[in-house]
This record gives sequence, structure tokens and C-alpha cells, in this order.
Amino acid sequence: MPPSPRLTPRLGRLELAVLERLWEVDEASVGAMTERVGAGRRRAPSTIHSTLERLVRKGLALREKRGRAYLYRAALTRETFLGQALEALLARVPGAKPRELFATFVSLAERAGGDTLDELDALVREARRRERAG
Repeated sequence: MPPSPRLTPRLGRLELAVLERLWEVDEASVGAMTERVGAGRRRAPSTIHSTLERLVRKGLALREKRGRAYLYRAALTRETFLGQALEALLARVPGAKPRELFATFVSLAERAGGDTLDELDALVREARRRERAG
């Protein structure tokens, strides 16, 4: 029996925006995040700081003290986050099967166009090569 997936915490819009920026940079201070995220949303540095701290508590960001300030970075990659979210979604939908999720991906790729279908096909071929290699 496979391990149960970690439940992905619910995130608000600002938390998602901050996490998105953390994925784009190696690390950032509250001031840098305020410039990148807060200015366009009219958010004070204290609001951005609180948001970063919530992400730390939820296990989605890490912080490291440098001098008198903390620097923040994402605790997991976007790919890992997405994988956990999809596993949690499958676990929450009664009777959902992985095949249904895969069929949905194929349908989305088809709607996005031939290049996306080709990319999906390449990903599947690469996964098969890794599986054969052991």
C-alpha cells in the first residue's frame, strides 16, 4: 500500500504570490519580497513578513538568519509542491483513480496544442527509460 500523501496546506492569494516569487529567486529578504510582491498590491513590509512566516510554519519556506535579518527560500520545488497537491487531490476525491487524472492531463495537453502533446509524450518516454534503467 503506498504511503498516504502529505496534505497540501491551503494558501491564500498573497501566500501563493510570495511562494511564486520564492521559486524564482534563490533567497530573498522581507524587503526584497516587499518590492517584488508587496508594492503592486500595496502591502506593507509587515504583511509580507507575516506571509513569509506563515509559509515557514506551513513547511513551504525556510528562513536563515544573516546578520540582523532573515533570508527566505522555498522549502520545496514547484514540481514537488505540484506533485503533493495532485496526490492530495486524488486522495480526497472518492473513488478517483490515477488513470482519470492522466486522462485529464492528456485532454489538457491536447487543448494546449500539438507542441504540448509532444512534450507530454517526451516526458513519458523519458520516464520509461528511467524505469528500464532501474
